[in-house]
Amino acid sequence: MKLHFKKYQGTGNDFIIVDNRQNQYNNLDVAQLCHPKFGIGADGLMLLQNTEGFDFNMVYYNSDGRISTMCGNGGRCLVDFARRLHVFDGSKTHFKAIDGPHDALWSETGVELKMQDVVKIEERNGHSVLNTGSPHYVLFMTDIDSLDIVAEARKIRYNEEFREVGINVNFVEILDTNSIKVRTYERGVENETLSCGTGVTASAIAFGKKSGIKAGDVSIDISTPGGRLKVKYTLGSIIENVWLCGPATEVFTGEIEI
Repeated sequence: MKLHFKKYQGTGNDFIIVDNRQNQYNNLDVAQLCHPKFGIGADGLMLLQNTEGFDFNMVYYNSDGRISTMCGNGGRCLVDFARRLHVFDGSKTHFKAIDGPHDALWSETGVELKMQDVVKIEERNGHSVLNTGSPHYVLFMTDIDSLDIVAEARKIRYNEEFREVGINVNFVEILDTNSIKVRTYERGVENETLSCGTGVTASAIAFGKKSGIKAGDVSIDISTPGGRLKVKYTLGSIIENVWLCGPATEVFTGEIEI
């Protein structure tokens, strides 16, 4: 049986995307497909599926083959994929993911994805732990380009508290009053990725709280190894109106025997 797919990337975070609205692709060997040597190679795999009351349903797997929590860059790429299949027309869509409903705005130059509100930020020795659809640990440091991110992140990801479920670890360098640089180690990939949508969202929110930005509308520019993103949100007792904005690019179309 042939699996038809498209390969997408959002600021270097790359995905295999499959149209599964007919439910013809079940029990995929996701880890094999995502393997960079023996498969297509990707940080994750997404299925576009039908669901009542929404334009579509997003089903996301990490590259280790496990179904995962929300993926921000993946969501943006899936919106572009769905739009080009005419699953929805125009610029607006409303879809379902594992963490609940999402709105998105599509254009030829990129996708703006509305993320979930953040109701709790836990502070730990100047660092932050929060959930933006996926759990994230955010550390503020200097000169993150020279950091051995895998070694440092695994000290947190595999400690006694987080070992079983896992947590994504973000290293953030403050550039100026509204811009930061972020490197992320992702659980499930168990390595650094060139970008992480929920990670830059968590980092931008933690930065806003840390830097003492006044309550109200905030816009943060983020530089990642894979490119630039923007996170917008309303800062208050609850973090609301959170939008992850950036490019979603089709890389190629292919098929593989499964």
